[in-house]
Amino acid sequence: MIVDLPDTTTSKISKKITSLREQGGVIALGRVLTLVVVTTSGLEEEAIEAANDASREHPCRIIVLADAGAHAPTRLDAQIRVGGDAGASEVIVLRGYGELAKESESLVAALLLPDAPIVAWWPHGAPENACETSIGRIAHRRITDSANEPDPAAALARIRETYRAGDTDLAWTRLTNWRIQLAAVFDQVDARSVTAIEVEGASDSPSTILLAAWLHRALDAPVTIVADPAGIGTGIHGVRLSRPGGDIQLVRSGLSIAELTQPGQPDQRITLPRRSLRDCLAEELRRLDPDEVFGDVLQHLQREILPKSLELLSLEF
Repeated sequence: MIVDLPDTTTSKISKKITSLREQGGVIALGRVLTLVVVTTSGLEEEAIEAANDASREHPCRIIVLADAGAHAPTRLDAQIRVGGDAGASEVIVLRGYGELAKESESLVAALLLPDAPIVAWWPHGAPENACETSIGRIAHRRITDSANEPDPAAALARIRETYRAGDTDLAWTRLTNWRIQLAAVFDQVDARSVTAIEVEGASDSPSTILLAAWLHRALDAPVTIVADPAGIGTGIHGVRLSRPGGDIQLVRSGLSIAELTQPGQPDQRITLPRRSLRDCLAEELRRLDPDEVFGDVLQHLQREILPKSLELLSLEF
């Protein structure tokens, strides 16, 4: 069910939700958090779809703040989605015009679930400092996506400079499966024997940079980031760990299958698919405590080593 409320107020929206609950049995019991999505009008549907899918694992109330234009006359249009149009959640879309186009705690305060954690997500247009925004200050977790920024490397550098406990970025979440597979390799080899690390991937991918920093932190060996010469696209192509006894390589040549090569062992084919937006968001909603590993990895980044173009680069730190 979708209910449109043009030129409305948050008080009227709250009353309408209560009315829908009384009339149709739409309930909020079992909602575990409030997810506030801050985006631009016209870009919200992909985020809503991912949030709806993730809500089947984490029932929540989704509040979408969509900037509909700061130069238009001030007004607030709303849309309430429940039932089949909202997954296991309630979706409230707020399209603000004029003075209401800017994200504001006052717009969502009356709509937040009582005594429930708040997660803020900027799928596009990450703020300069997520923690210091009006929504970021009330959120327990703050999720950005540097891969969707015009300059992903610069966005990642900005996240490093402004990081506070509770911040995370979906470029990091996309690495979960890579880190699981590589951590399993670490269990079988002496990390001290690794003399050099090479990460190959798209030079505009913040995930490539974060994986290099994570490996540097874990193995304390020189790291080289090399732009993928095959031009497969965004994301990571492979990792090489150099050792006196022979190199270890994990290479993903397609979209979902990777090959692990280790000295003295048969090659292994491993399922390593690119992660969907829904999977990444659902993972972040599973934890409401700070991701300390992400914070530590950010400290291994240095502005001067971040790739600035799509040309073939060899960057060491």
